[in-house]
Amino acid sequence: MTTPVATAGTLWQPASGCGDRCRDGATGRRGPVSVVVRVVALAAVLLGGVLAVMLTSAALRTLSRGILAVLGVRLVWRGAEPRPGSLLVANHVSWLDVVALTAIRPVRMVAKHDVQAWPGIGGTAMRAGTIFIDRTRPRALPETVAEVAGALRAGRSVVVFPEGTTYCGPESGRFRSALFQAAIDAGAPVVPVSIGYDSTEAAFVGEDTLGESIVRIARTRGLTVTLAAAPALRPDPGADRRALARAAQSSLAGRGYHLAA
Repeated sequence: MTTPVATAGTLWQPASGCGDRCRDGATGRRGPVSVVVRVVALAAVLLGGVLAVMLTSAALRTLSRGILAVLGVRLVWRGAEPRPGSLLVANHVSWLDVVALTAIRPVRMVAKHDVQAWPGIGGTAMRAGTIFIDRTRPRALPETVAEVAGALRAGRSVVVFPEGTTYCGPESGRFRSALFQAAIDAGAPVVPVSIGYDSTEAAFVGEDTLGESIVRIARTRGLTVTLAAAPALRPDPGADRRALARAAQSSLAGRGYHLAA
């Protein structure tokens, strides 16, 4: 039975202090012709996802790997492979985090409901089985928790970004606990995953737009994203979700992740 978690303070509108100042622009850049070629290639790859009637796990992985390939982004995974039906909780730096995670494992994402309105991407996300969370409707949170728990019980891994917004990497936000309840209810392992980039140009923060971010990433030479999984946490029935959230965030220390002050 799902523990009630919807209170006026449970949902949040977190704000990151990161902005343009977080990007130092020191990374090598590609020429304008190369950037145009990569952006056009990305549009072609995305069009394939938009036209797909349904995105299976295999098709979604292929799409994600295609996006990384045309943008020239190298993907590195470190740590044990999470078992199916795990709740993956990660820090959040960029929209590219989602692409990297779905390129590695068959997962369902939890995303803010605003993503549904993004041209092309929103429809693709819905067909990929994304679970949308509306932070403006606290009463809807138990339904979201129940949906995540149901996916976990069915053997589907689910990705959550508990910080609730993006940070530039050196800075971070506190892991919010609400969706950890789903892992407790489902008896599912929680796998903390640190996401790190070797360039601040990947950060999607402040007043950044998706188009600006895509061009900046296409322009960055030799960009690498590293996903580092910590050992799985296995919550006992009736565990405290707040303590579980703290333990998950603390376990990422030393894996390229900086804890919030």
